[in-house]
Amino acid sequence: MKYIDEYRDPVAVRELIQAVSTTAQRIGGEPLRFMEVCGTHTMAIFRFGLRQILPGNVELISGPGCPVCVTAMAEVDRIVELSRREGVLVATFGDMLRVPGREISLAQAKAQGGRVEVVYSTLEALELARKNKEAQVVFMGVGFETTAPTVAAALFQAAGEGISNFSVLSCHKLLPPALEALLSGGKAKVHGFLMPGHVSTMIGAGAYEPLAREHKVPCVVTGFEPRDILSGILMLLRERAAHSHRVLIQYSRGVSWEGNTRAMGLLERVFQPRDSLWRGLGRIPDSGLALRPEFQGFDAERVFDLQPVPETEAQDPPGCRCGEVLQGLITPPQCGLFGRRCDPQNPVGPCMVSSEGTCAAYYKYN
Repeated sequence: MKYIDEYRDPVAVRELIQAVSTTAQRIGGEPLRFMEVCGTHTMAIFRFGLRQILPGNVELISGPGCPVCVTAMAEVDRIVELSRREGVLVATFGDMLRVPGREISLAQAKAQGGRVEVVYSTLEALELARKNKEAQVVFMGVGFETTAPTVAAALFQAAGEGISNFSVLSCHKLLPPALEALLSGGKAKVHGFLMPGHVSTMIGAGAYEPLAREHKVPCVVTGFEPRDILSGILMLLRERAAHSHRVLIQYSRGVSWEGNTRAMGLLERVFQPRDSLWRGLGRIPDSGLALRPEFQGFDAERVFDLQPVPETEAQDPPGCRCGEVLQGLITPPQCGLFGRRCDPQNPVGPCMVSSEGTCAAYYKYN
């Protein structure tokens, strides 16, 4: 299959493994820690066994690139509370259903009588509003710059049709500010980034240039097949060997320097940046998205008069160390709950729930 088979070619992969090993050996010194930001990368790395074939001085750590995982517990509590209100129907993507709040998850709220429907797109949530005119349909908007433009498109459509029983609880996050906060915090030691292919398709590789320049850390946007990821690691190693810190595109078949300017233009017409609470990273300036005033009739926070999320509500459940996992400070097995009290059937934290979660990847493949 085009764009798959050639990126799994065993001969080409073996050549890349050799090149990675030779380059890493030439650099020597202390271990180099490269962070794969995207949860899809984390799953692919485990699925293809790439960690096991890397040289000893190259370490891959996972970052805050799983949108479900970085959603603060308080945001889960807000949507759970809405699902319990009379006349409210909550629409959500399936991977948010089992994420625990302080007391219960959306799945448990549904079992207790709350109206919760799983949808596969924002337009499907909008269709629920058309078919359930007696209910206020609230869509939980979770995701990075990849999915936010689709929410913007649905809101344009709702405004054009005059649909008055549809609103969005925006929990959207912007990735570059989070990476800036991660490096500025000084806790995570990162020598290079494997940047996400999906987000970068939208925002463009150029969005990472300030990060690379300010912190002198190379960034490579990669795809998700073995050759993609190994090529990205090799490009990072060569940047380190040359004492360079450029932003490079390995995933050129999907990503450009400018990104999808049309989609980002649509996003900016509907949303504006605001401070946002991230699990593990706290409140980060201009890292979230709020609806602009002209779309406030579709803003669930205004429609239901929701109070701002307090800073203290970003904490994890007792014993859960998802926040540290998302910062690359620990690996999942270092959490005392991993595989004991926390597993995919009984998750304590979101990193075990999401299909892109680091804990889920470790549990499934490691």
